[in-house]
This record gives sequence, structure tokens and C-alpha cells, in this order.
Amino acid sequence: MRVAERRGASRTARGVRIVALALAGVGLVGVTAPTAGAFGTGPGGATAVGEEQPGTGPEAAGRGPHRGGVDARALNEALEGVIDVGGASSSLARVTEYGRTVWKGAEGVGDFSTGAEPSASGRFRIASVTKTFVATVVLQLVGEGRFGLDDSVESLLPGAVPGGGSVTVRQLLNHTSGLFDYTADPAVDVDNATWLREGRWRSWTPQQLLAVANSHPPYFAPGTGWHYANTNYLLAGMIVERVTGHDWRREVERRIIDRLGLSGTSMPAHATGIRGPHAHTYLDLPGGPVDVTEMEPSEMDAAGVGISTTADLGTFLRALLGGRLLPAPLLAEMLTVAPLSGDAQYGLGIGRLTTPCGEVWGNNGSTGRGHNSALYGTLDGRRLVAVSTNGYRNTGQGWKTSQKLLATAFCGRQPATATAAPTG
Repeated sequence: MRVAERRGASRTARGVRIVALALAGVGLVGVTAPTAGAFGTGPGGATAVGEEQPGTGPEAAGRGPHRGGVDARALNEALEGVIDVGGASSSLARVTEYGRTVWKGAEGVGDFSTGAEPSASGRFRIASVTKTFVATVVLQLVGEGRFGLDDSVESLLPGAVPGGGSVTVRQLLNHTSGLFDYTADPAVDVDNATWLREGRWRSWTPQQLLAVANSHPPYFAPGTGWHYANTNYLLAGMIVERVTGHDWRREVERRIIDRLGLSGTSMPAHATGIRGPHAHTYLDLPGGPVDVTEMEPSEMDAAGVGISTTADLGTFLRALLGGRLLPAPLLAEMLTVAPLSGDAQYGLGIGRLTTPCGEVWGNNGSTGRGHNSALYGTLDGRRLVAVSTNGYRNTGQGWKTSQKLLATAFCGRQPATATAAPTG
């Protein structure tokens, strides 16, 4: 397409600049990883797909977000901003309308060692977007009568947490439990140098992570505040296993991934690599960039271990918001924002984001080691946006540039940024 053709040279030049900045005068720092397969990176590009004209359907007459369809030029520029202003090494994004891709893009460098461009269809770590998958399975089990949203953690996982009789499943899913976030403990929340030396390949069990959380007092009494805590979803995964007799990953696979045909999505337990085309992720350290694409993921467990693609994420969110995965009453519960969640506007594993032209729903996440993701859609599931960003240089503008991309996608042109703080 003409837009993509015009931009090819500038994209290549930007890739050369990033590689030059990464390698000039410092040399590439090598970190030896466990043996894994050789994973490739496909060609990049930014494309406006003319399968149908977005914003022209019977429901689209000036109502809510995405008035005026997509603006490919503005989306290209917003995606470039994620690299040039936000400091990312690479970023992928996709906009779908009525289930069809109307624009997709990939910018930056997928591999510093070769200069290869990232693939718009590549896989990436989705971090806390995993929580939306897990919350969906928990709500499906509620719908099957296996337990209730207001049942206590103690009744489902006896002795798992002190005071578990006062903590409900609902409070786990909307982060009002008050339980300490295990990722804030010094044993887990380490600086990059320590993580590279001691933590990158460390294997954790859910029980070990829960013990870390239980070694701290709660932030507040259950139901009296809001604090984002990965411990909540660690417990949600354990509840799924206790009730079904299967690891939570198997239930996510059976109930969502296999059902929707999400061939690029997985929930690894200990696999360190990312299969298939993917952009590499780097830490910007004084000695030079370090490739941290591969890592032992068990520290994230049900709170953020997922891998997916922008296409698969769009399919998932469309099915969720469209009522294919949950009956209407439970979807309504999921979309009920916890009054105490403030600007986060958090429901049950999903949050509300306000754009300049309306509200959208979804989630965002970060592993804290450069892998970032965002997935949002209109409430009717008509327009969906999925983004993967591999952060590199800390410019302080990373989330702001991603918000600008999201707002551009939903408004059909480049407006002011959306307004919401990242929660993942």
C-alpha cells in the first residue's frame, strides 16, 4: 500500500539509528541463556487494510469512539512516536473493526544484532493482560455454580492467607482484598543487575510466591481500599486449580484459547523463550544493551505469564465483550468498576479507559523488564486495539505515547491522549 511504501525508507533509517545508539562505543553485553530454539523475526510494516470501510456500519453514525474511521497516517505517526519519543526498541499495533483488521503496524528494531524489523504479526509477552483471561475463567466457573463471587478465599483455599475468611473472590479480581503484592517484596522486586545475576532464571512455585506475600501485613482490611496486587491473581489461579483439578493454564487453554482458535497464544509454566516470530526485548544498561527476551516466567504465574499476538488479543476481547465467553449477568459483574479503584477504573480483571471520544474497556500490563502490552475495545466489541511495546530507553514518555496511539485508534485521527494510569 502507498502509505507503507512511502514509509519504508524512514522506518529503515530509524532502525539503523536505534541499532547505532545501542552498539556505539559500548559493545553488546552477552548474557548466556539456557538452550532454546532459534526464533526468527519476520518483516515489519504499517498497513491500512481495505477490507471494509470502518465507521460506516449501521451503528457507527457518530456514536462514541472511532468517529470517522481509521486515519492510517496518524496511526503511523503515533506508532513512530512510541519509538522516537517513548524510547521503545520496537512496537506492534493492530486496529480491528467488526472483527477485521483495518490497520496494523510494526516499528523499530526487532533484533539489535541483525537490524531485522519486527513483524506486525509477532508474538510477545502480554504481562497483566493475562489477568483478563484468568478472570474470565473464574467467572465461567461462577456461572457453572462451582462457587460464588462473594465466597471467601478460606472456603476455597483453606489456610492459604491469614484472614482469608474475610477476603472474597470478587475482592481478588478487583484488587480490593488488601493483600500484599508479592512482586513488591525485595526478594522479587530487584534491580536489573541483581535480576540478571540471580533472578532471571529463578523458578518459583505459587506456594513460594504466596509465602512471600504472607510475610507482609495487608495494606488494609478487605473491601476498605484498592491496591493493585499480583497476589490476587496468584490466588485466583490457585482457586481454578482447586475447583477443577487442573492447572489454571489448562483451563484457560480449554475454555478460551482452543475455543477461539488463538494459535499464537500460550500460558507457559517454565518455558523461557517465545516461539515463532517475535521482536527481542532489551535492557539499556551502562555496559550496553542486554537481550532479555528469554526469561523464566514462573514469577508472573496467573498474574502475567501469557504470550500472544495482536490478532489473537483482538479476537479474545471481541468474544469477551460480545458475550461469547460469559453470560450477560456475569459480563455485567466483570464490567462493574470497583468504587474504590479511583483513576484505575478497575472491574473484575478489566478496566475502563477514557479516550477523548468515549470510554473503552480492556487491560494493560508490564513485566517490569521491558515487555509492555495494552488491549482495549469499545463496549460493543466493534473497534479493538492491541499494542505491544518493548521499552528500551527510559524517556518518561512511554505510557503517554501508547495512550496517544490508543486515542488515535479510537478517535479516527490524532487527538489528545487518553486519560488513565497504567495498572499492570
